[in-house]
Amino acid sequence: MKQPSQIEHKGTVALVGRNFVCVNIEVMEACGSCASRKACAMGQGMTREIMVYTDEASIYSIGEEVKVSAKQSLGVMAVLLCYVVPLIVLVAVLAVAVSLGVTEGVAALISLVITAAYYAILYLFRNRIAKRVEFVIETKDERRETRDERRERIDKFRL
Repeated sequence: MKQPSQIEHKGTVALVGRNFVCVNIEVMEACGSCASRKACAMGQGMTREIMVYTDEASIYSIGEEVKVSAKQSLGVMAVLLCYVVPLIVLVAVLAVAVSLGVTEGVAALISLVITAAYYAILYLFRNRIAKRVEFVIETKDERRETRDERRERIDKFRL
């Protein structure tokens, strides 16, 4: 069930691993109601691949229709890290460089280099950031038998 503070995307299971499910999502259908859709890279009308880590990966099958959701606050964090902070860095470095008497062309170049360095640092910390992002996967059926429930049913049948 969708929580009010959730971002949801419908997708198709592309790969099932031991503890993860890879889901291809078509991003445009779920972006219509999102407040960040204009600034978000997900709103560019293409298919994206999302890795969802779960202990119940074995209950999903390739080609199955699923819903992937994440907290809306994670979307806001992504927009801040990818768009807002770099813009602030760019403008601040440009303003400081110009106020120090550097020519506009050199100031623009310095601000672009510093902004590129910010993105490089963001790239270096991508694994740490990814640990804070948690996706939840559900089937189209609201009620799905978990691996433990299936084992219990099988064990009862064997007795």
